[in-house]
Amino acid sequence: MAHITLGNDHPGISGLFHYRPQTARPMSELAEVLLRGDNSLSRGERELIAAYVSARNDCRFCFSSHAAFAEAQLPEGTAPVEDICANPADASISEKMKALLDIAGAVQQSGKTVTDQQVAAARAVGASDVEIHDAILIAAAFCMFNRYVDGLAAFTPDDPADYKVMADRIVEAGYLRALPDPRS
Repeated sequence: MAHITLGNDHPGISGLFHYRPQTARPMSELAEVLLRGDNSLSRGERELIAAYVSARNDCRFCFSSHAAFAEAQLPEGTAPVEDICANPADASISEKMKALLDIAGAVQQSGKTVTDQQVAAARAVGASDVEIHDAILIAAAFCMFNRYVDGLAAFTPDDPADYKVMADRIVEAGYLRALPDPRS
């Protein structure tokens, strides 16, 4: 049960966006640019960063949804996102993704914990400055999204099939689909 009366039964951040549509558009636009816009990191890799930060923040809704979004967009045969998030250093992902997840994990703790050594390590395995920038911004944004969802105790479905449906919609139409009307 949400801490405030939302007047809708939409899950997670969707319910919050329907409650306060004025915030939905800018937050959705940010997610669209970060997770689906032109980038040398794949959409699946960027969703993996979002899922990783959400797992570290113990935000069940955001982790479950973005893990489903990542799995729907990562190459077939990629280990389950839950396994990657539990131990990225030993996961069968690129060294570049390991380095970017290390940086994202530092951001999740505090932006000030990102070190020159972490950035140098990411560059050494091929991460560009834009990829480092975007990994940090995705991590920072998901700290905000996670706290928004959990701070208001938004509804979190238990059925994994619900997240599969959400993933299909995000993969097909993105984060700007069917935004609530801010005039309502």
